[in-house]
Amino acid sequence: MEIRTIQHLNTIRKKAESALQLRQQSNETVTEQCCGLACGTEQLQLLICGGTGCKASASHVIAEKLQQALENNHITDRVNVITTGCFGFCEKGPIVKIIPDNTFYTQVTPEDVDEIVQEHLMNGRKVERLLYIDPKTNNTVSDSKHMDFYRKQLRIALRNCGFIDPEKIEEYIGLNGYMALADSLLHKSPEEVIHVIKCSGLRGRGGGGFPTGKKWELAGKQQSDIKYVVCNADEGDPGAFMDRSIMEGDPHSIIEAMAICGYAIGSSKGLVYIRAEYPLAIQRLKIAIAQAREYGLLGQHIFNTDFSFDIEIRYGAGAFVCGEETALIHSMEGKRGEPTLKPPFPAESGYLGKPTDVNNVETLANIPIILTKGADWFSSIGTEHSKGTKVFALAGKINNVGLIEVPMGTTLREVIYEIGGGIQGGKKFKAVQTGGPSGGCLTEKHLDTPIDFDNLLAEGSMMGSGGMIVMDEEDCMVSVARFYLDFTVEESCGKCTPCRIGNKRLLEILNKITEGRGTEKDLRTLSVLGQVIKDTALCGLGQTSPNPVLSTLNNFKDEYLEHVKDKVCRARQCKSLLTYTIHPELCTGCHLCFKYCPADAIRGDVRKPHIINPDKCIKCGMCMARCKFKAINVC
Repeated sequence: MEIRTIQHLNTIRKKAESALQLRQQSNETVTEQCCGLACGTEQLQLLICGGTGCKASASHVIAEKLQQALENNHITDRVNVITTGCFGFCEKGPIVKIIPDNTFYTQVTPEDVDEIVQEHLMNGRKVERLLYIDPKTNNTVSDSKHMDFYRKQLRIALRNCGFIDPEKIEEYIGLNGYMALADSLLHKSPEEVIHVIKCSGLRGRGGGGFPTGKKWELAGKQQSDIKYVVCNADEGDPGAFMDRSIMEGDPHSIIEAMAICGYAIGSSKGLVYIRAEYPLAIQRLKIAIAQAREYGLLGQHIFNTDFSFDIEIRYGAGAFVCGEETALIHSMEGKRGEPTLKPPFPAESGYLGKPTDVNNVETLANIPIILTKGADWFSSIGTEHSKGTKVFALAGKINNVGLIEVPMGTTLREVIYEIGGGIQGGKKFKAVQTGGPSGGCLTEKHLDTPIDFDNLLAEGSMMGSGGMIVMDEEDCMVSVARFYLDFTVEESCGKCTPCRIGNKRLLEILNKITEGRGTEKDLRTLSVLGQVIKDTALCGLGQTSPNPVLSTLNNFKDEYLEHVKDKVCRARQCKSLLTYTIHPELCTGCHLCFKYCPADAIRGDVRKPHIINPDKCIKCGMCMARCKFKAINVC
């Protein structure tokens, strides 16, 4: 069906409404009762997480086996199996959610399918062993609304992820999808659309935080025969999977937003620059683009207006620097992915020298709902200068690893201890790295800092695209800084001297320190050189690359001093600073450490205490791993 009017759009929306209403009502209503077919339930829906993480754990096999089990039991007319995008609670995936009772099954395996079908669907009894166990109370929780992980979240960019089938355009339309595009084309001028985005206070979610409405306005004012709308889907931060999950779970929101942007700035051409190593996101984006074309929502004369717009996909080869908009544009042009000095900004002269608006995936995901619910609604959420919500990929030494979305102004303490469930193994919190490799490490004294663009910058870190990696007492902050700097050195395009040479010198100094060859003078050099690189590098990658070094140096100076003065790593992560010894009273002479030592550093007779030659020891830890009597000491 080709959609040419709002009436056509509403016809499709109403057809999809009933199934979606059942899911919506289950999210809004609290029930402890199991609603199986034996209870007289007319229709059941099984929502299965189909994000990359859960698919890696065989969620697609679970979906196939569930469909087969329904056919074997002749209940396909009363039960629907629906593959959705990411639910966010990656720590507990694969997830199967049953509607309408909203039962939330965690860590499901293909072997659990028959039991779910027989017990829950056929007999109306919940499978208790698959329910989430609250670590605070040790009680099972069957409904996601009662889980701390979801309780403080507000899902705007992620509103449809885990809720709709991303490969069915009808389900997106059923939730007022493409209504914002229709309303903009039929009832608003381009200037009015831009005004709404400006009033909303939406800032770019890719890291820079530039006001989105101002960027659109600048591009809209340019006079050109052709302009471009670019979606930056080059998400390369270690531990980050926000944009990928949105594309996998709600691709139509990106397509609709790009079309709206095209109308606002006067563009008829959209380009999605996405990493080639995101095959599932690419697949679902391709399906969504084809469906939008089939329905007349991309192409010529959309909604019978003079506006035409279409989208192409361009692939990136995994260069982190291509997340910077000018480097991204050069990559799409077939050139080396290197940044250029601004101005001119891409909105003035970008792809092929034409005015180009570049927004990242999460930024675009907010556009349709802002235009549907209004600028005042969006600007009422968040803080004074950071409106709306932010999606974070919560990872590291945290109990609840996953994808979260919280209002701006939520504190780090709330994210780590309430949503994240605290530190793994009850260990002590040490630091959290926000903003990916370009961010900084924040400590316990920063836990009550409200998360927004300005507060994180003031504390020596940054929002970035949304990576948030939590560390505990067993992490060495010098090694952490070295890890992130090693990444940025590897990913530097090499165009400017501060980044190409300066960061290599920083890395060499950090290597010296972790190998026990550092001096206090090296610490002063780190500080001075890091600041010089921040002030002189060409692009955002180089300008922010010293952040992990400078922030750890500022917040964990005592650890650096221990490394250079005492030649000690308190976290026991720097191998060169470790000394392995054998406790003679605990050693039984079993000879296992001698047998497995790859450096031939252990000597001793059978049934007599052994010794380690420190000059030969390579600090591999093999002896400690093999010893059954805990006789190996490391200090």
